[in-house]
Amino acid sequence: MPRNVTVGGGSRGTMRGLTSVACLAFVAVLALAFWAGALWIGNMLIHLLTSGPSV
Repeated sequence: MPRNVTVGGGSRGTMRGLTSVACLAFVAVLALAFWAGALWIGNMLIHLLTSGPSV
């Protein structure tokens, strides 16, 4: 049975594509934030471990 395109069946593909791109962008931002935090923590640990005691 054919679908009526005027009801909104034709715009579903575009919305699905936009939500997919938005999801990928969100995951990319989360990955960037994770690695930025990991580098910051690593940098702080290296700085603390190599500075030695400050007497």
